[in-house]
Amino acid sequence: MRCVIARFPFELTKAGVLESMKGVKPEPAVGDVVVIGRRQFPVKQVGEVVTRQDRRDFSAGEVVRAMTKLGFTCLTVPAEQPAAPSDTTDAI
Repeated sequence: MRCVIARFPFELTKAGVLESMKGVKPEPAVGDVVVIGRRQFPVKQVGEVVTRQDRRDFSAGEVVRAMTKLGFTCLTVPAEQPAAPSDTTDAI
């Protein structure tokens, strides 16, 4: 399938993306992620591996759109909220 990412055309296939991501360790996933196999990859990491472009050159939306068209599941993972500080001082 033809996709345009960062103004450059790419011919991407689901099998090609799977092959490109094989052996790649997922970075910590926060924000938009692509589910590839049983792992969640940040969309910018997938875009960088698949297009071989710097991740500053394209938007997450471009990669999400392309991966969705190829049949991958794209999700938004919320950032973990820090635990509320508990009152550890005991009244004496």
